[in-house]
Amino acid sequence: MHPSPLSPLTCLCFMPLVLTGCGSVSRPSGLVPQGTWGGDHVELVLDAAHGALEFDCAHGTMQAPIPVAGDGTFNVTGIFVREHGGPIRDGEHGYHHPAVYSGATDGKRMMLTVALSDESQQIGTFELALGGRPGVVKCL
Repeated sequence: MHPSPLSPLTCLCFMPLVLTGCGSVSRPSGLVPQGTWGGDHVELVLDAAHGALEFDCAHGTMQAPIPVAGDGTFNVTGIFVREHGGPIRDGEHGYHHPAVYSGATDGKRMMLTVALSDESQQIGTFELALGGRPGVVKCL
């Protein structure tokens, strides 16, 4: 017994399923959208060249653009600088630390985790929204 050839109609019916399956395997990754992201205790201003972050009593920078994996996750390096109240003294350079900024985004909302590389310390996890209002309170 020989298998019967598939009719053109049968092939057309199954083609969308085959193409959908192939598309999900190699889903293209993208970039975190540029713009201002805001949330409680954090603001991220992201352009094509870099990301600038403001936190309560701290600030930072991150490499940009930020590549996003197919599942929405990202992981980039940067700098985190602790601040303090009062004036900056002559010769004071701040408390700069190499940092890892990681998390996930759907392009409109983001969960951002900040960790210091040199101290193996996690600063925190923040929820941001593209175009959201930042709620940052700077040190006095």
